[in-house]
Amino acid sequence: MNEVILVGRLAKDPEVRYTQNGKAVASFNLAVNRIVRKGQHQETDFIPIVAWEKLAEICGNNLTKGQRVLIEGRLQIRSYEANDGQKRRVAEVIAQNMEFLERKKQQEDNHGFGGQTFPEEEIPFG
Repeated sequence: MNEVILVGRLAKDPEVRYTQNGKAVASFNLAVNRIVRKGQHQETDFIPIVAWEKLAEICGNNLTKGQRVLIEGRLQIRSYEANDGQKRRVAEVIAQNMEFLERKKQQEDNHGFGGQTFPEEEIPFG
């Protein structure tokens, strides 16, 4: 079974492109915190997310940097040849479902407006 469920914040706005066949594809990185056992401190992983077709358009039209979302999907490892001729491998999550965990207005109210500060676990990047 290949199933991934992640909760995190967008590291930047999604980038939406279209294939030659006209299919929408959105890509973005999701900043997800994890606890490091030794020091009991948190580190952030930036996980590449790819969404296709209607979900890609929804992501592109509704998600913005810093917004908190839940992504359900599957892990995909793919290979490609880089410009320098070297073979590379990349791991990414292919999104199959996305849930908004806060509205855009709520996000604006929670991040940096009005001089407010928030717990580190809610802001995984600067």
